Order: sequence, then structure tokens, then C-alpha cells
Amino acid sequence: MEPQATRRRRQSIQTPEDLVSLSETKEKKTKPCHVIQDSLFYTQSGFENYRGVLNLGIILLILSTSRIALDNLIKYGVLVNPFVWIRVFVDRPYEWHCTILVLSLNIYVIFGLNLEKAAVKGVLSSNTVRALWIVLLALLLVVPVVVFLLVKPNPFAAAFALLLHTNSFLKLFSYRAVNAECRREYSTTSPPSKKDDEESGLVQYPDNLNYRDIVYFMLAPTVCYELNFPRTERIRKRFLLKRTIEVVVISCMLLALGQQWLVPTIENSMKPFNELDYMRMLERLLKLAVPNHLLWLMFFYGYFHSLLNAIGEVLRFGDRGFYSDWWNAETIPQFWSDWNVPIHKWARRHVFKPMLQAGYSKLQGALVVFVISAFFHEYLVSVPLRMLKAWAFTAMIAQIPLAYLTPRFLRGIYGNGVVWLSLILGQPAAILMYCHDYYIMHVAAASENH
Repeated sequence: MEPQATRRRRQSIQTPEDLVSLSETKEKKTKPCHVIQDSLFYTQSGFENYRGVLNLGIILLILSTSRIALDNLIKYGVLVNPFVWIRVFVDRPYEWHCTILVLSLNIYVIFGLNLEKAAVKGVLSSNTVRALWIVLLALLLVVPVVVFLLVKPNPFAAAFALLLHTNSFLKLFSYRAVNAECRREYSTTSPPSKKDDEESGLVQYPDNLNYRDIVYFMLAPTVCYELNFPRTERIRKRFLLKRTIEVVVISCMLLALGQQWLVPTIENSMKPFNELDYMRMLERLLKLAVPNHLLWLMFFYGYFHSLLNAIGEVLRFGDRGFYSDWWNAETIPQFWSDWNVPIHKWARRHVFKPMLQAGYSKLQGALVVFVISAFFHEYLVSVPLRMLKAWAFTAMIAQIPLAYLTPRFLRGIYGNGVVWLSLILGQPAAILMYCHDYYIMHVAAASENH
């Protein structure tokens, strides 16, 4: 028999209200707990919040990078020495040749401006002006090659001078093309009156043909010429200070980390490359990939964001679209068009569109743009190193089939993964190949001669 207290408790819950509560509880227990739904990792599920996975990736990247850095310090000690970089430029008595090459750019600018003035005044015919422009632009690319072959300057100083020459080539090419188009329109239409010019506030051709205009263009962070650039109202001093500090800090970090991380790894890679030890070569490549890519990302931010924004702020240059979201690129062509927008605009304006207007297809125009890009990549590497191995050119050309096939088979995150892999592994592979060839051709050869 149950105790009397237990019977009382059982009887006390049998009220109408308790019966309703119990029935509701039974209904809740019998309610279905399964619905039709997709797993979160299924691409069609609509789930997009992977912030935790991103945080995990960042933590793993920090831990793995810290391990590499610690291993480097234990193995080599502190290798950072700013005096080494100073000696690179000071101890070479003939680096003044590179300085002269940089200063000589003023001659090309002045000559180009006077060519356009002579053309608009009718002193020179259009064919003569075109021929002289071809000679002028060719000299911009050929003269540094001849000088470097004769003088053999430091590769870093030579690369800086050559980069400025290439930049001037692209700018003056655009300057000639835009002014030639304006000259054709000017000769067939009546020029606007001075009153109209003053009311519009815009510079009209040929009033743009002066030293102030071309000097501004040569200094501006763009390679596409216009008669009227968008301008900001004022210089933001705090913004300029931040960008300047970033340029200085990132430049020092690039030199220090390159000296500490990249140099010893590259030096230790020479033996596996000479012995064709493919497993060790692959190990050196993977070891170089992470620090090289981190330095590349730092260079991107320091140059395209900090330096170009600082220059644009000083000149009140309004168009700051120096890069787009290339990190989301799903194809190789999308990456190249997004990561360096000024060069993409130049190629589209002066190569791609003119070819379409001449009757060529989009595929042919894109191929020509790729070949020109491959040429300048090789030009900027091989000439300062004084050797022609065409690794950069080959790497760029090899991306053509990859650019053609990737959109057809891999899109979304998979295509983006292919882009990242090509960047992370392609660059260190090219660096190792060039360093190996430079060591064989110049360093080892010089040691044997002595």
C-alpha cells in the first residue's frame, strides 16, 4: 500500500488546470523534430556565416608563421642589419649611371611635349610626329638595356631605374595617344571660345600643352592621360601623415623580413637546385612560399594603398581606385584586372579597345594584353639581373590556358582557390629559378675567375 502522503500528492495534481498542462506537454513531446533542410557546408544551403572558420584559419596561420619565424631565429640568429642595405648602394662606385638614367627622363618628357606643340602648330607633319614618337618611346626601353650591359650596376638600383623608365614609357604612350586623338578632333571642328572655356572650368586642347600639365601627369599616380583629372578640394594632413608613416614602416619591415627570412632560405636552396634533388627543391619551395607571400601582401598594401594614396593626396588627385577586391577573384584574368587597376585601365584603353575597333576579336585582344604584360614582367627582371632566362615571361604565358580553362570548370571558392595557389606557389618558384641562374652566371662564374 502507498503511504497516505503520496496518495494525497497524486490526488492534488488532478485539477482541470493540471490536466490541460499535461495535455499540452504531451502534444509538445509528440511534435515532429525533423524538417527538410540541407547541411550547412552544402553550397545550396544558403548558409554564409563562416566567421568562426575564418578565425580558425587566421589563428592557424599565425601559429604556423610564428613557428617558422622562431625556427629561423634559432637556426640563424638575428640577421637584420640595415648597414648591409646602405653598403649595397654606397659601396658601388658606378651607381651614378642609374642616377643619370633617372634624371634623363626629363629629356624624354620635354621632347615629347615639344613634339605635340610642333604638331598642333603645323611645324611637323603627323607622320613625322608619329615616327619621332616611336623613336622616343623605343629609346626609353632600349637605352637602359645598353647601359646595364656595359656598366653592370647593382641589380636593386638598376631595377628602380628601369621601373621608372617603364612607368614613363606607359605614361608618354598614353600622352601621345590622347593628344593625337584631340588633335584630329581639333583639326575637324571649330575650337571653343575662351569664354566657353572659362565658364566650363575645363582645360581644352591645345591649352593643355604646357610644362605644368605634363609634369603633373608624370607625377600623378596614374598612367592614363586626361586633359582634366578629378581633383579633391584640399589635402587631408592627417590622412597624408598616416599613409607616410605606413610607407616608412612597411619599407623597413620588408627589408628586415627579407633579410631575415628570404635570404637564408634562398641561399640554402642553391645546393638542392645544383644537385637536382627534387624532394629538397620542393621542400625549399614550400618553405619559401609563406614568408614570400606575406612580404608580397605587405608590398601590395604599402605600394598600392599607402604610397599611391600619399602621392595622390599631395597632388589632390581624386581617383584613388588603385586596386579592386582582387582577393575575391575567381579567375586569373579577374585577378590581373583587379589587383593593378591603373595598368588594367592603360591596357584596356590603349591596347584592347583599339584592337576591337580595328576588327580583332576579344580573345585576340586579351592574348595581346597578356603577351605585353609578360614582356614587361620579364623586362623588369631580366635586364637588372643581366640575364635572359624568360622564367617570368613563361610563367605569364602559362597562365593563358589556365585563364581559359578555369572559368569553365572551376568557379566560386574553387576558382578563387586556384588563383591563391598560383600566387602562393608561383612567385617563390620564379624567385628560386632566377636566384639559381643569377648565382650560376654571375656569382659562381666570378669566383671561378678569381
